[in-house]
Amino acid sequence: MALVATLLAALFAASGCILSGGGGGQSGGTATVRVGTTNSSSDAPFFIGDKKGYFEEQGIKVEFNSFDSAAKMIAPLGNGDLDVAAGAPSAGLYNAVARGVDFKMVADKGSTPAGYGYMPLLVTSGSASSFDGYEDLEGMKVAEPAQGTATSSTLNEALKKAGLSYDDVEHEYIGFPDHVAALENGSIDASLTTEPSATRAIQTGAATRFAGTDEIYPDQQLAVVLYSGQFAQDDAEVARKFMVGYLRAVRDYNDALNNGKLAGPNAEEVISILTEFTPVKDAGLYQEMTPNGVDPNGELNLDSLEKDLQFFKDEGLLESDAVTIDGVVDTSFVEAASEELGPYEKPEEG
Repeated sequence: MALVATLLAALFAASGCILSGGGGGQSGGTATVRVGTTNSSSDAPFFIGDKKGYFEEQGIKVEFNSFDSAAKMIAPLGNGDLDVAAGAPSAGLYNAVARGVDFKMVADKGSTPAGYGYMPLLVTSGSASSFDGYEDLEGMKVAEPAQGTATSSTLNEALKKAGLSYDDVEHEYIGFPDHVAALENGSIDASLTTEPSATRAIQTGAATRFAGTDEIYPDQQLAVVLYSGQFAQDDAEVARKFMVGYLRAVRDYNDALNNGKLAGPNAEEVISILTEFTPVKDAGLYQEMTPNGVDPNGELNLDSLEKDLQFFKDEGLLESDAVTIDGVVDTSFVEAASEELGPYEKPEEG
């Protein structure tokens, strides 16, 4: 537990120096909203909203700030240097809440409806021939991005399918982009790897896909949009307008989804935006990979959040048992934005 606290404190210290300036302010009738991203494909709605002018139409100028991990957004979000951030629910996030860091989960950013299991369980090519089911995970070295993340709960659900516990595997904490090399060199046996790294590992022959997240843990809430407390309270009208722009972009993103791929009527446009805003410039990779789901109304899966929070508690990763989902979630912004935009109608799939 001391190690978790020390690591979180280090993340706070490291991330606080990245940004300059205060929280979202207004100039000449335009509000500047500072948004933290990891430049991943699940950041697509932020990029779509910016590229297509949805935020601008709401009187908002978006200022993107890049981080190499969502954990490093916590401190600047808490002290008002970020207004909006996105990341995975984690023990570190809930421990920050317990310490008095003020932010709220406000919308879905990445989830796993049927067909959109974008963080599959991969098995190395060398192990695939003898891997018949979840029971074969026992004793394996399995890669996760960090201790106490939503991915840890995903792995726990996979192990439970074979009557195994979370401690029945050897945990290797490796950033998602580095999973490909670890699978290639055999330093791990299996991994839970997000896209597009998962597809890259398969294309190189380093790994085989055994199951998608949607099969392991249907509708898991893997990533969320976060508002700083200051933004949600002091700039509540700007926060509402930002959510309107975000949900318009989320609906565009949903229009691009078809049969578990970015293959909808506007997929080419969405892929073009992703190749412009993210480090992955290969449009073919986006066409091949399994994209994440995002609820078109931004609704969070509260049951999934509750399940994962309980997992963190059971693993002894929380500094306080007093943290609750009700105390961390604020659904008012997505509710207001959804009411303004009206019902979502998905284009017919071909």
